[in-house]
Amino acid sequence: MDTGARLLCMAPSLASDVWGGRAVAFMPAGDLTASAWTADEAVTRLFASEYRPLVRLAALLLHDSSAAEEIAQDAFVALHERWGRLREPEKAVAYLRQTVVNRARSALRHRVVVDRFLRRQSAPMSVPSAESGALVNETNAEVLAAVRKLPARQQEALVLRYYADLSEAQTAEVMGVSQGAVKSHTSRALAALRRTMEPLS
Repeated sequence: MDTGARLLCMAPSLASDVWGGRAVAFMPAGDLTASAWTADEAVTRLFASEYRPLVRLAALLLHDSSAAEEIAQDAFVALHERWGRLREPEKAVAYLRQTVVNRARSALRHRVVVDRFLRRQSAPMSVPSAESGALVNETNAEVLAAVRKLPARQQEALVLRYYADLSEAQTAEVMGVSQGAVKSHTSRALAALRRTMEPLS
């Protein structure tokens, strides 16, 4: 099984453990009547459906569940403050994802270099108990460890494409890059993972 397929296979099982079997999926704009919502209604509705996926997204980027929760909460605060100024309220979910990714980048910039940070993680991560069941799988743990050694943009591309299950266009919007850049980051990341995982096959 190639690396991309392995990531795709992992994503539903991880999502199942965290969200009770509901896989993370992009919410089509047609499913929202966001233009009619007040800021309070928007945050209440979106928090119910999107909070856990956003925490998971931030956790995969930060490797820190507590910081991930804070960033997800901050994203909803920011959405509430900007609601009246959003040009396209139907894209509120995309706005939340982009806010989480941007805040995760800012948090990482205030840390030591990623490799040094990863070397300090000799003990198991502090993760929610529902998530720990998925991470005990040795192969999954090896793939996740390899992902965390990739450059930040390559990590983001893989996390958004294979774990958050976004399309290339949605990933490009969240990352603030072109679809071509998403393809490039994803291709390089998968090639690096293949080199890392081949000796383990």
